[in-house]
Amino acid sequence: MQPEDLVRDHTIYACVMGSRAFGLATDASDTDRRGVYLAPTASFWRFEKPPAHVEGPGEERFSWELERFCELALRGNPNILECLHSPLVEHLDDTGRELLSLRGAFLSVKVYETFTRYALGQRRKLDADVRTAGAPRWKHAMHLLRLLTACRDLLRTGELHLDVGDRREPLLAVRRGEVPWKAVESWMARLGTEAEAALRHTSLPPEPDHARVADFLFRTRRDSALGPGRPG
Repeated sequence: MQPEDLVRDHTIYACVMGSRAFGLATDASDTDRRGVYLAPTASFWRFEKPPAHVEGPGEERFSWELERFCELALRGNPNILECLHSPLVEHLDDTGRELLSLRGAFLSVKVYETFTRYALGQRRKLDADVRTAGAPRWKHAMHLLRLLTACRDLLRTGELHLDVGDRREPLLAVRRGEVPWKAVESWMARLGTEAEAALRHTSLPPEPDHARVADFLFRTRRDSALGPGRPG
């Protein structure tokens, strides 16, 4: 079985990500597609194991095998958690529906560390742009502000929302370079302070629900091995 066949024939969940999912799309925006496929259990019984991820088929498409996706989500990977919360779902089967029902099981206070670590990495790149080119890449600055806002609100509410809503126009003004870099820096600093304060009062649990996710993965693998209509 070719890697792209796994995506075509075994996808359980597929969605649109990027600016379109965030409510920040413009006429020039790409359509970034992400998905999760379930490699048949029998495919793991060979020396050559199925890939943990697949690029394509087509441009701007990337998919993860279910187990790898769950591993990354349990670690609080921002890109993976956001993929689980996309408002633009393009494909969903019964296994995908159960995966989405587990969204809360992946969330914990660890998101503060993982989102902040990712944000710091992006901030270093922006600072390097300012030093070398005199200005940041404004699109990246916009998305960093969006990420910091999502992190703060997740800690405050216990829920991850992607669409920026009424923040769209202020964020697009940053993308167009209409907001001075000093003001953007202050905005980022304020969001960081607010996220730190939210962490002290968050309702998120200390750890994700590993047992619940592990049970889901076990049952899914077992059902794949037994085939449709076979009792477990």
